[in-house]
Amino acid sequence: MKKKLLSGLLCVAMVATMLVGCQSKAETAQEAAPAEEATTEEAAPAEEAAVTEEAPAEETVAGEPYKVYLITMDQMDQHWKNVDAGCQEAAKELGNIDYSWLAPDVKDDAKQIECINNAVAGGAQAILLAANGPDAVTAALEEATAAGVKIIYVDSAANFEGEATFATDNKAAGMTAGTTMLIELEAKGIKEGKIGIINVNAATASCVAREEGFRAALEGSGFEILETQYGEGDAAKSKDIASSYVTQGVVGIFGANEGSTVGAGNAIQEAGDGSIVGVGFDKSDTIAELIKGGYLLATMAQNPDVMGKSGIEAAEKVLKGETLTETNVDTGVSVLTKDTIK
Repeated sequence: MKKKLLSGLLCVAMVATMLVGCQSKAETAQEAAPAEEATTEEAAPAEEAAVTEEAPAEETVAGEPYKVYLITMDQMDQHWKNVDAGCQEAAKELGNIDYSWLAPDVKDDAKQIECINNAVAGGAQAILLAANGPDAVTAALEEATAAGVKIIYVDSAANFEGEATFATDNKAAGMTAGTTMLIELEAKGIKEGKIGIINVNAATASCVAREEGFRAALEGSGFEILETQYGEGDAAKSKDIASSYVTQGVVGIFGANEGSTVGAGNAIQEAGDGSIVGVGFDKSDTIAELIKGGYLLATMAQNPDVMGKSGIEAAEKVLKGETLTETNVDTGVSVLTKDTIK
């Protein structure tokens, strides 16, 4: 009996240690258990804990909710909070989902891999993933699927087959961003000049596709697109990049994600040059204020809540053994300007 007790306690300790490196940012969709119930569960006999540890990930005790995790690139952007909100909404409506959100504090492949491993160790039956890079997480996803975990992509897919993907058609949205900037420049009588691009990195597939679309929209025009600079999605770093572009005399700046867009808008505001056309991606309170103030022309607003909600709904169907009718869904984008933003 003592050996069983010691074995169980060691298993619990190992899982607790693994969970330290990756932060959880969401409440479960189920009602929180009273404190005394939680204490009772924590004090459960070690033999029971050991048996639970050995249960296959795909098996669910009758009547218990499905355990689903959302893992995003980071916790910084309002975009991810909106994905989480969509997940929470769907989980509440369905009533049979035990939902949690895990995310690195910054965009980092190793930290996202740690989150995936922690979710598997925590009993995940499905993971909704916004992959930071297309290839870095492959080994972790292989291990997760080997354990019976279903993978569904939201926002950004990896080069690993999942059950479904719910994301923006990023190249098409990037082309819309480029066309929006081009129309405004021509309306100002500007037909040539330099344009700067601030992206996250050279690996995040969604942002790379946006840049490809943006460049395609300006191809054949009289504008020179400068070498892309990477700000890791950080608003402060992106502002420094944008400020450097301003000193080079650019006529336009494109931000490929929320942090990049905020940085561009802040730099244009600080420069006091209303002739520079700033266009970006994503919607947040800060971006909205920069548009209303005239420091950004427009932003390509995705529908992150739809990504999250659709992802949870798909996870539930897959875990119930149902077949998904659509596995690659464009969740759409809207062009928000001073005239259309709320």
